[in-house]
Amino acid sequence: MEFVEKSRIILERWINHGEHHLEEYGVFADELEGAGKVESAKAVREMMELTSKGAECLRRALKALG
Repeated sequence: MEFVEKSRIILERWINHGEHHLEEYGVFADELEGAGKVESAKAVREMMELTSKGAECLRRALKALG
């Protein structure tokens, strides 16, 4: 398997893995809010936004591979 093909597989795996984590983070943020920990939930949601931006970077890298 050549390097570019391996790179596609790695990027796809990272994107999928990150999306799974985003779902978990959202559930956790909801639970934090339910427990009255609004500031903690806010920080987790901020991290979710940053993670989403990172995933978009990975998608662009994948697209650029062709």
